[in-house]
Amino acid sequence: MLFKLINIIILLSISYSLPVFSREISDVNIPETISSQASNTELKLNGAGIRSKFFFDIYIGSLYLETKVSTLEEIDKLTGEKSIRMHFLYSEVSKEKLNNGWLDGFENNLSKDTYEQLQPRIKLFNSFFTSVKKGDTINLNFIPNKGTQVVINEKLSGVVEGDDFFPALLKIWLGSEPADSDLKQAMLGN
Repeated sequence: MLFKLINIIILLSISYSLPVFSREISDVNIPETISSQASNTELKLNGAGIRSKFFFDIYIGSLYLETKVSTLEEIDKLTGEKSIRMHFLYSEVSKEKLNNGWLDGFENNLSKDTYEQLQPRIKLFNSFFTSVKKGDTINLNFIPNKGTQVVINEKLSGVVEGDDFFPALLKIWLGSEPADSDLKQAMLGN
């Protein structure tokens, strides 16, 4: 009997020390780590949460970085690859609504000069999108010295060149006027 109890205690201690490989949000598995697109570097889940609007869950947003941090300022100092992943929960989001959301997010979180300077690349970025449905994914991958990849349902849609575009894009979620303040806190791991 004592031997069985010791085995149960050992088994329980082992099972509690196993690493977590994914977390589940709204029945969707969100991996704790992903491999980067360009260099096969491991990126860690910084945080994830749900983007809601008018009581509807729109998508799960997750942020992956080489090092976990808790502020936008710390993220801006990281020089490696980064990734934002969106897993759609809502039945359908039109291309027009996506594009308007991007434009509002940029305009609300960038200075007027920065917004105007990025305007040609924002227009290019918006051209990469199509309407998305429940279960679709959008990955926005920052690759230093190359730019921001837009990957929709595992297919490369296009690249926006320049190391300055992704930090501006991040502000849509993490800036002073984020799309969803609860999602901002979740992506920052707070």
